[in-house]
Amino acid sequence: MYVPLVVLIPTLGAIAPALAGRLGRAGCAAVAAAVSLSALAVLLSLAPAVLRGEPVALHLPWIPGLGLAFSFFVDGLGLFFAGLILAMGLLVIVYARYYLAPADPPGRFFASLLLFQGAMLGIVLSDNIILMLVFWELTSLSSFLLIGYWSHLAESRQGARMALAITGGGGLALFAGALLLGDIAGSYELSTIIRRAEVVQASPLFGPTLALILLGAFTKSAQFPFHFWLPHAMAAPTPVSAYLHSATMVKAGIFLLARLWPVFGATEAWFLTVAPIGLATMVIGAWIAIFKDDLKAVLAYSTVSHLGLITMLLGLGTKMAAVAAVLHILNHALFKAALFMSAGIVDHETGTRSMARLGGLRRAMPITAALALTATAAMAGVPLLNGFVSKEMMLESAWHATYAGQPWLFPLLATAGALFSVAYSARLAAVVFFGKETHPTGSHPHDPPAGMWAPVAVLVAPVIAIGLLPGLAQPLVEVVAAAVVGSALPEFQLALWHGLTPALGMSLAAMAGGLAMLLVFAPIERIRDALPRPDAKAMYEAAVRGGAAAAHAVVRALHTEDLTRYALVIVLATVGIGTFGFVTGSHAPGTRATLEASLPAVVGWGALAVACVIAVLRHQDRLLLLLVTAVVGLMVSLAFLHFSAPDLALTQISVEVVATILMLLALNLLPKTSPRETARPLRFAQAALAGASGLGAGLLAFAVLTRDYLPISGYHIAQAKPGGGGTNVVNVILVDFRGYDTFGEIIVLGIAALVIFALLELSARARQAAGRAARAPAFRTGDAHPIMLVVTTRLLLPLALTAGVYIFLRGHNLPGGGFIAGIMVGIAFIMQYIASGYSWADERFRFDPQRMIGAGVLLAGLTGIGSWAFGYPFLTSTHGHIDIPLIGDVELASVILFDLGVFLVVVGTVLLALATIAAVESIGDQKPADARTPADEPKPSPASRVRIEQEEHV
Repeated sequence: MYVPLVVLIPTLGAIAPALAGRLGRAGCAAVAAAVSLSALAVLLSLAPAVLRGEPVALHLPWIPGLGLAFSFFVDGLGLFFAGLILAMGLLVIVYARYYLAPADPPGRFFASLLLFQGAMLGIVLSDNIILMLVFWELTSLSSFLLIGYWSHLAESRQGARMALAITGGGGLALFAGALLLGDIAGSYELSTIIRRAEVVQASPLFGPTLALILLGAFTKSAQFPFHFWLPHAMAAPTPVSAYLHSATMVKAGIFLLARLWPVFGATEAWFLTVAPIGLATMVIGAWIAIFKDDLKAVLAYSTVSHLGLITMLLGLGTKMAAVAAVLHILNHALFKAALFMSAGIVDHETGTRSMARLGGLRRAMPITAALALTATAAMAGVPLLNGFVSKEMMLESAWHATYAGQPWLFPLLATAGALFSVAYSARLAAVVFFGKETHPTGSHPHDPPAGMWAPVAVLVAPVIAIGLLPGLAQPLVEVVAAAVVGSALPEFQLALWHGLTPALGMSLAAMAGGLAMLLVFAPIERIRDALPRPDAKAMYEAAVRGGAAAAHAVVRALHTEDLTRYALVIVLATVGIGTFGFVTGSHAPGTRATLEASLPAVVGWGALAVACVIAVLRHQDRLLLLLVTAVVGLMVSLAFLHFSAPDLALTQISVEVVATILMLLALNLLPKTSPRETARPLRFAQAALAGASGLGAGLLAFAVLTRDYLPISGYHIAQAKPGGGGTNVVNVILVDFRGYDTFGEIIVLGIAALVIFALLELSARARQAAGRAARAPAFRTGDAHPIMLVVTTRLLLPLALTAGVYIFLRGHNLPGGGFIAGIMVGIAFIMQYIASGYSWADERFRFDPQRMIGAGVLLAGLTGIGSWAFGYPFLTSTHGHIDIPLIGDVELASVILFDLGVFLVVVGTVLLALATIAAVESIGDQKPADARTPADEPKPSPASRVRIEQEEHV
């Protein structure tokens, strides 16, 4: 039961630093550190069992029908990555407390950092692959916020967009691959998929599944040719770079490869694809890093190279290569995070990251220099440091790899990658910390406060310890590697000396070659500059421009601000798809007996036909068209009532009333009539298309309704009372059986209301800024608020609200419910706004519609989440009887809280739409102050004057 807490603590705790923003950097950092430390403590409590070889798992059903569950699984691999995420997060939080400038908003930074931390923990601890994908996308979104934290910088915005586009696109591919993988294996649980590896490998869909999954992993971990996004993400603050690009985000793809290694690792397709991609990334990234001037750019491309190294090791498909990959994941996280933090210290103290402007800093910053040089040496693979141990294992694995029948290819390219790694590491150390002391004029570099270099020292300590005593890491590596390969490991020993081996010779050659390359760096750089080289960033930008141009072309063709054109496209597509289905599918009607046409039905059809004819002939008269549309809705309500569906009839008529009033108010902002849209020949074509659409819809309805089928309504009727605790089948379906659909619908309704608000508010601001009336009212009575209407609506308001409460409470057993009650209450408030004016009503009804919508969605969601506490799927309901004093026995269902959320969303939506339309109308009716004359001032009618005098007297 403790496993989800590791994920939930930082995910939900992300709000804590945001609320503590007023406490400054120190306060926000303390809050964020407390959150991370709490999650780490829970994780450590699980560690003893996992290290004993006893994985900890928890399974909570969410949407069983879709194979989605809250399944968490902590084995050696998950424990290892979760520990890295939390431990590195703590160090980064401490470092960021000193790195951030006073002007940087700390609450937003630490909140985004914790949200990202929770998402990463979700990835590495999820046992359900669909749940993992949810967290996968959350890492893309939260990293977008972190990379673009300095939003005032163009490079930050560009880097954030690029990272989101590349990783988001890969996430879509991964989603498709995960669906295929789960379908093949018959389960979306990763532990089950791993056990059914042979079934997956034997499937004809194995190839596409593998390709889609690898595409998602490669984009996330910046593998060639998607490597270019990571260096551009370095526009983020250095703590973000140290966290995201050393131990977390870029390792998400590596984790996925490691987790699915038992499923794909033993196959030839895996070796032929993953190993060469990783090797190419390793060499290309290291080669580019040699020539970079920006410190973070060097570290970024070196990160690309080391990610390629780990990918290559996992791609080789051997158990010892997997062991080497696990060790290097640990080593790289340690020395690369230390290097990023050191680069941030240099930038913080000197004001630049340009190596051309830096030199000899070992004298001015001795502590920083000592730590950074140690980490740099580990990155180069110098003996007695941790990077040497894993580099030797990498070269040993490459020595035994044969690709395309060529045993020399992998050893040669692996040695080249190691050589380039020595070159860029040596250049970084020599230029920045040795030679003549150089730094920008006006800066006085010195070692920062201890709180800033202490996290670097904490990271460098295990770099040295593992380098001197590699056996210290052996127990951890064994547990993690065993979880990766899914079976027993061969015997191995982590040690500094394994004798005179080919790997040692390759390592010495790389060391000598890298130092030699540094000596002749200038001519090599000139040759490199003279050679043509592809620019991945330019290719990406060209693709983006091409996609944008194509999108604009489509928009220009379709988005002509002609509603007739929009309707034409929609109807044409519908008729085309329907015709295709009619021709290729089974379209014959069934044999079910039809009902006799009763007199009420004939009258209703006749009214509908007349209304439709009037709508076609007089569609330019917008007010008449609205009234005719209301007639259609009324006929539909009567049809529901005729077929004994009072709940649906009540809902339909309520919606018609609200929709008609709101549309009537909206029409007041438009001309009374619309112009003729098209010429006569095109109108005939449109009429033919409309006729074909209507005929097709009618034939489809007839064919479907006359076929024999087994309806599900019998189950709903039978289970409404015992399963849902209510006799109103419609309401039980909405809030219980299909509650998840309703939850999605109220979210959509709330979003639609907010969109209406945003669009109309923008229009209102534009009109207000223009300083003129957008239109002249078509008609204005002498008395805007008749006294009889005002008094009547105020007297009816308590009655209407009481009726709304009554309809809400009875809805589970009789016609009613949250939606209808919300509509009725909305109508009551609408009448107040119409009768007494927006200003009067707004002063007295102090509701915030946006907060009401949010509260409704939140309440509905919490009602569903509450079932998890009892071990049931999302939105599982319960019901029972309680005894209330003075009232007696009352039957209650938990879905009443869900229905209350629906009620709040509906009322909030109606009020938000009403308030926004009223605000726009009030601005549209105003004249500029300098353009008004005494004649423009409104003159109240006698009735209005009486009402005003009465109000003033009161």
